[in-house]
Amino acid sequence: MGMAAEDIARMIKESFPDAEVRIEDLTGDGNHYAATVISEAFRGKSRVQQHQMIYDSLKGNMGSVLHALALKTATP
Repeated sequence: MGMAAEDIARMIKESFPDAEVRIEDLTGDGNHYAATVISEAFRGKSRVQQHQMIYDSLKGNMGSVLHALALKTATP
């Protein structure tokens, strides 16, 4: 059982309303995605902190329902 790309984007947008979010299903199985997230909230944060912020927004689904998520984060 995987997670829909729309659900991932929605959860991220709930935590980062200003974010530009692009989700790509890498394998078509609903378990392996790449996400690009651009948000002002990342300004001044390290890359690791930015990625942790995204994982937090997924509310525990990372590593369970969602198997793999390659992240690219940036500020506008």
